[in-house]
Amino acid sequence: MILYRPVGTKELALIAASGYTQFPPRLPEQPIFYPVLNETYAAEIASQWNVAYNEDHKGYVTRFELEEDYAGQFEVHVVGSSIHQELWVPADELERFNRHIIGTIQVICEFS
Repeated sequence: MILYRPVGTKELALIAASGYTQFPPRLPEQPIFYPVLNETYAAEIASQWNVAYNEDHKGYVTRFELEEDYAGQFEVHVVGSSIHQELWVPADELERFNRHIIGTIQVICEFS
């Protein structure tokens, strides 16, 4: 399954430090990790939210592949229009989630 994750510069630096193989742990106030199912929605978040609210006013879209069988255990939530689809992964599952990423996490867009 191809997924996308909008991130800011700080999260991207942590991804880079892993060799682009894993997402960093969530903060205590972030109980859900939510990759999104399409690039359009990821770009919307990165260009509007990340650019507006991050200190350096930059946002990035990452793309990665997750093992299909593993991905199927998580619910897809539509949080707006039909393109606003997120996979909700409990934060305490993220370490295991990272082990099911196929290949590397790629940066495909940058916004400022």
